[in-house]
This record gives sequence, C-alpha cells and structure tokens, in this order.
Amino acid sequence: MNEASVTLKNVEEAKARLTGLVHLTPLESSHTVSRISEREVFLKLENLQRTGSFKIRGASNCIMTLSPEQKKRGIIAASAGNHAQGVALGGTMAGIRSTVVMPVAAPLAKVQATKDYGANVVLHGRNFDESLAKAMEIQQETGAYFVHPYDDPMVIAGQGTVGLEILEQCPDIENIVVPAGGGGLLSGIATAVKNKAPHVKVYGVQSEKAPAIYLSKKQGHWVSHPSGKTIADGCAVGVPGKLTWSLIDHYVDDMLLVNEEDIAAAMLLLLERGKLVMEGAGAMPVAAALQHLVPTPGKTALVVSGGNIDVNTVSRIIETGLMRTGRRVKLETRMADRPGELVKFISHLEKMQANILSISHERVDRSLPLGETIVEVVLETKNAAHVNEIDEELRRAGYKIEIK
Repeated sequence: MNEASVTLKNVEEAKARLTGLVHLTPLESSHTVSRISEREVFLKLENLQRTGSFKIRGASNCIMTLSPEQKKRGIIAASAGNHAQGVALGGTMAGIRSTVVMPVAAPLAKVQATKDYGANVVLHGRNFDESLAKAMEIQQETGAYFVHPYDDPMVIAGQGTVGLEILEQCPDIENIVVPAGGGGLLSGIATAVKNKAPHVKVYGVQSEKAPAIYLSKKQGHWVSHPSGKTIADGCAVGVPGKLTWSLIDHYVDDMLLVNEEDIAAAMLLLLERGKLVMEGAGAMPVAAALQHLVPTPGKTALVVSGGNIDVNTVSRIIETGLMRTGRRVKLETRMADRPGELVKFISHLEKMQANILSISHERVDRSLPLGETIVEVVLETKNAAHVNEIDEELRRAGYKIEIK
C-alpha cells in the first residue's frame, strides 16, 4: 500500500458516514497558550469526543464499510485503551459483535468502559504485543475482521475527518500540529488537509521516549524504534504503520520532538488555566507550541487527541508540575536535637510566608552524630523566586539546606 490507498474522497465519504455518530468537537481559542507561545493558538478538543478520544472516528468508519458477510463474522481488536473503546462503541452502534483483547494489567477503568460500550473483553498478555498475538489467534479461529488501530485505509480516512473539521471551523488556519504514535491520526489529517488546502502546514509531534516516526522522517525511510515508558502512553508505539508512514512521508511537512517534562507541564497548564483534562498524547502538540518548536508563524491548531487519563496519573502530574514550577518544594536540614530548635526553624518559614504541608523529624540515622536530628519539610510556595528567597533566609540563619 502507498499514499494512493487513502484519498481526500475517502475522507469526505467518511465525514458524511460519521455525521450524527461522532461529535463535531470544538476548535477553541486559547489565550493562555497563545500568550506563552507568541502565536494565535486554537485547540481541537478531541478529548471531548465520544469515548474520550478521536479513535471512535476511525474505528466506526472502518466498521461501517465492512461487507454484510464480514459484519456477520464480527470484529476483533487489540488495545490497552482508546482504540478498545472506539471499537467497542463503533461495533455496538453498527449492531456488530465485537471482541477486544487487552493486557492483563490494563487499567480497570478502561477495561470496564470497554465492556460498558458493548465489547466482549479478553484479558491476555503482559503488554500490547502479547494481546495482539492473542487477537490474531482468535481472528484466525473465528474469521472476525481485525480492526487495526492505525494501519488501515478506512481507519485513516476516519481519523482524517478531524482535519476537514478544522478547515471548516477556521478557514484561515495556517498550521496544524498533530500527535503521532502509529500515525493514523497524523496521516489522515495530513491527507485531508494537503489535498484540500495545500498551503496549510501540517506537523507531527512525538515524545523523545517514542520517536519512531520522527526518526523515520529525519532519515527519509521507515524505521522502527523501541518505545520507552512515556507519559504519552497513547503514542507509545515502536513500530509505526507502513501505510501511515507512506502518507506521512508524502504529506507531512516535518516532525517535532518534545520531552516528558514539557508534556507534563502542558497537561498541568491546561488543567489549571484551561480547565481541560487531557492525556499525555493529547498534550504533546501543546507542549510543542509552548516550547516554540512550531517553525512557521501564523494561526495554529493543536489537536488535543484524547482525555482518557488515570486519576492517579493526574495526581502525579500535578505533584510533578508544582515541584517543577517552584510551587512546592522539599527541604532537608540538620539541627541540634534540643527543645526549641524546631520551633525556631519553623519561625523562619513563617516569616517567609511558606505553608508547611508536611514535616518529619528523624533522630536515628547512621549518618547522624549524637545530639543532631534531620528535619525534612514539604512547603507550599509561590514560585521559583520564592523558593530561592526561603533558601537564602535559612542559610543566613545558619542552616545547611538541601533542596530535593
């Protein structure tokens, strides 16, 4: 298969097919991201899509184009998250029996959501690759149609409808930035946009921990690259699609790369200032804009691809973000183990208007001489400058401070 396997006509037909089945998601201006990135920014909010991500578009389009005989045999997929839910709901809406194989360790919330959307869930394997092998085994036994998460022409066409919507919602858009894992969303949007409005620049973005398509673009040929553990788990793909790559190579202007800290910071910023919950993959375009990585000026649409994030991950993102921006800090010091010393230390924190969130007092440690104690305190602070002021105040008072 090559780029001719997916055309603008395919995407336009998918758009007509999906009307009324999927949400026309908002394209919202973001004052905060625009100010920091020094460009006019719009967010395409696929985190507000049915099932919480764009995946419902490609899965439903693929399912709706199956022959009556294929529909009778049912559908099967392998996924740890968003694709699973898209296939489940897409199958239910089309009245087709669906099976989804998920890793044993898949988050319970995602497993339950997939069941609630109507799929038969099979838990198998320690990771996606093992789940995929099991899905292919079941497919061989049952003859069910395998709905690929990205490397299928009708899946790609369905994802491309996001691009058509952006062009309709903002006809004078100049740049579109899209997250990429296997490449289905990026290749679909690029195919639609470049055939409809070839002057619009289309950029893909990946995490440094999962850069297979970025490396392919830079080297000029398809490559696979092992995916590391990344907060953008929805894009943690080491083997991109062959069809998606041919489309990306032909239509995408360039690939961008962001790091884990920048993704987390983008998630926290939009949660706090925009009241938007987005998963790591969906935050990658925002991170790229905030880091001034988009090379061409002008109105820019950032595709927030999904919002399915575990609440425990949200908690860690908030904690990491507060530490990174100097609004929470952990300090350690030593002091004499005698009455009044801890109160004296705390009085300096009070003077600097630092709020104590927790404090620990350790008297027994092999590194401690007799008569000394280790005090560790977690503070709520205003910003990085405030942390520096607290550090200077404590050092002037004679404390040796270690900031953790």
